[in-house]
Amino acid sequence: MSSPCDPRYASVGDVSTALMVIDSRLKAVYDGRTGTDPKQQQMLDQFAASLGPTEFNALLDGTCTLIYMFMNWLRTACEDHDKDVIEYTVPALVATMRMMPRTFRPEVVPTMAGLLIAAGSGLSPNLWRAQYGPWTDAEMNPLEATATLLAEHVNRMSGDDHDFATRLITDALSRADEG
Repeated sequence: MSSPCDPRYASVGDVSTALMVIDSRLKAVYDGRTGTDPKQQQMLDQFAASLGPTEFNALLDGTCTLIYMFMNWLRTACEDHDKDVIEYTVPALVATMRMMPRTFRPEVVPTMAGLLIAAGSGLSPNLWRAQYGPWTDAEMNPLEATATLLAEHVNRMSGDDHDFATRLITDALSRADEG
């Protein structure tokens, strides 16, 4: 029986823009910046303000698609080593989230963990989340940070290649455009 959270029923969203945001955050992490560059943050804020509801929802769906794609890659990598992706990935990311209380207020950590578990179980994170009502303002930064943490985790698993997660997605997008 098919699940209503099956990825084939999910909107892919604006993966390109979501990837641009996540890649920008990763570069800041790897450059050793502790905070967001004020100019970069202003640009992102202006961009977000320019989005209408449809574009904003597409960006949310695109971020969830990234989470799904990263967890799918991690699931394959873990299976190659007889490991469970949820057991191997979720506790480490949740522990990191708990160390970042300004970004991840305690009440959003279960939701972000749920997104990871849904994706790790082969479900669409955005459809899984939709069961519980609309996204809240309090979930916006944690959603972006979750995708960033997950991308960084993928990069570490690939041998500390700081661009691997971004290439993984851009390669998949290129193949989709060709087909």
